Amino acid sequence: MPKNLNQLTPKKIAQELDQYIVGQDEAKKAVAVALRNRIRRQRLSEDMQKDVIPKNILMMGPTGVGKTEIARRLAELSDSPFIKVEATRFTEVGYVGKNVESMIRELTDVSVNMVKQERMKEVEEKAKVLVEDRILDALIKGPQKRNQPKNIFDLFQGTPQQKMSSEEAQKYREKREHYREKLRAGELENYEIEVEVEDKSKPMVMVPGMEDMGIDMSNILGDMVPKRKKKKRLKISEARKILLPIESEKLLDMDKVVSEAIDRVQNRGIVFIDEIDKVTAKSGSEGAGVSREGVQRDLLPIIEGTTVNTKHGTVRTDYILFVASGAFHTSKPSDLIPEFQGRFPIRVELDNLTEEDFYSILTEPKNAITKQYKALLETEAISIEFVDDGLKEIAKTAHNLNERIENIGARRLYTVVERVLEDISYEAPDVDESKILINREYVLSKIKDIAADEDLSSFIL
Repeated sequence: MPKNLNQLTPKKIAQELDQYIVGQDEAKKAVAVALRNRIRRQRLSEDMQKDVIPKNILMMGPTGVGKTEIARRLAELSDSPFIKVEATRFTEVGYVGKNVESMIRELTDVSVNMVKQERMKEVEEKAKVLVEDRILDALIKGPQKRNQPKNIFDLFQGTPQQKMSSEEAQKYREKREHYREKLRAGELENYEIEVEVEDKSKPMVMVPGMEDMGIDMSNILGDMVPKRKKKKRLKISEARKILLPIESEKLLDMDKVVSEAIDRVQNRGIVFIDEIDKVTAKSGSEGAGVSREGVQRDLLPIIEGTTVNTKHGTVRTDYILFVASGAFHTSKPSDLIPEFQGRFPIRVELDNLTEEDFYSILTEPKNAITKQYKALLETEAISIEFVDDGLKEIAKTAHNLNERIENIGARRLYTVVERVLEDISYEAPDVDESKILINREYVLSKIKDIAADEDLSSFIL
């Protein structure tokens, strides 16, 4: 179910983002206000709601400082449909890329799937009963309800019904309940049964231009052809996993699911457009600049508000929140066309990460890579402990590499940590030690020579 959005005050939103992203307080403040304004808009009268459009955000900063993570966590926090696209995918030198409307179609697909999963969770208990009945049907064959036709004439004329005697019916019910108890006690999980499932495979139909028009030819042709079914022999434990989503989906009203999904896209959708600086026309440049400006002009109607046809129905983009980002190393926001700049009134510059930030990234976030590795290796009965001086050495090495080679932000930490723990990961679970300390000496023993050699470190780290 969607979370209680009214509880998400700007300060609460920023605090939630703090659990995953280190620093970047200005960016967190900007997105927190943008999200809260969407919640405030829902409280207005319908007439007033029409006039309040989202304040789109332009994030500027080098790669790996948290731009994408901020937008993704914001969507997760508010149960909003979210999609990330690269502006460069819409055009490249020499050929035109995907239609810009495709990002709204993808966002709608994400939303439909999100709502569908939520509704399936709600009906899960009812579906479990239906799955149980299907398993019992496969386990116990009841008395035949019809006589087998003797010849072709009987087949067309029909055969008389064979009624089940009350004694047979009682025996069948008792047997069924006996097996139901065994099923619920988990005694039959390894027993094999034959179940009939729908064959989901569809022929791939490629019709040029149809995808960009929001027409799925595979679905159209698939609905014209009767659905095929196939039998599978599975253990009961495996059959449950396959049958549960099938039975859950049967209980859904897909028209309502799609309607809610489209509403969620239109009022809560978030589109993150990365590498927007790559489609700017640099001052004094010609040729490719025309193509880049063309991408901005194509994006503009979507951001300003238009209607996009999708396979689920029409979607209005007026109230979708757009977050654009770019490093802007060789260009600046003013190189964007004026109309595009005007649609991103909130500008946020993200800071370069310091050595202290790297140390915080290794220790503070809920999803810190050190915590991930610790949990992974515990599955092999190996306990690793990151000592403070070891963490500081990793942070220092990553920061120095960014300064010397190329600044890829926090992503550099991943390459350094991977290198430090490579031998442990490879040798597990055959290592004799059950507890390993990752201190400064250990870190240096793994990366000192590589980090010192600039040519080597540019390849390996």
